[in-house]
Amino acid sequence: MPANDNEPAAGLIRKLRRLAPLDPDDRQLLAALPYRPEAVPAGRVLVSEGSIVAQCCLLVDGYACRHKTSADGKRQIVSFHVAGDLLDVQHLMLERADHDVETVTAADIAWVPADRLRALALDRPNIGQALWRDALIDASVFREWVLNVGRRDARTRIAHMLSELAARVLAAGAASEDHLLLPLTQEQIADATGLTAVHVNRMLRQLREAGALSVVARGVCIEDFGRLRAISSFDPAYLHAAA
Repeated sequence: MPANDNEPAAGLIRKLRRLAPLDPDDRQLLAALPYRPEAVPAGRVLVSEGSIVAQCCLLVDGYACRHKTSADGKRQIVSFHVAGDLLDVQHLMLERADHDVETVTAADIAWVPADRLRALALDRPNIGQALWRDALIDASVFREWVLNVGRRDARTRIAHMLSELAARVLAAGAASEDHLLLPLTQEQIADATGLTAVHVNRMLRQLREAGALSVVARGVCIEDFGRLRAISSFDPAYLHAAA
């Protein structure tokens, strides 16, 4: 029996089906895990660095990020996440968190016992393969972000990060390409790109003048995704068909 689209796991199942062939039994078993739904506000820390993690967190709706904080209190966002993402897939094998996970917007999440999901992954090879690919794609994204922060100029850096997030939102089926809203503040964009908020403001103005996006009260609206991709030379190959 296929999972109902209203179940907490529906987005996760859609994502994992892009990564491995899940049969109806696989999908039903994923849907039947004991999820504990919770509505949380923006800015809620879901996982704290150094904590022992026994519950994996599934993002059902909304946006979240992973970040690290330096000794002097400066934050570096290392990834953004969209509906259907398992925010801490690595905790199926690594029980201690090495970074923070925080909501970017108000969000619906669902907690699932890590041991139950791990057992299912070991028992059902297709589910295990999909989760393994998900973790490996995370690593591929991190490599791209190192390149982005370390070697691209400021305008390209911002355009590339926004292109990636837009591609993942579209792949999740959470929005259409027309006037796609990404609910990020300029401070969050700065923390993700290693720039100051003032520099981000200048670069967003350039991207707006190029016709790629507009800045609105709730974030950044992608007006021309093709133009944004061209400015950033965005090639989604590193997402390995996850988007």
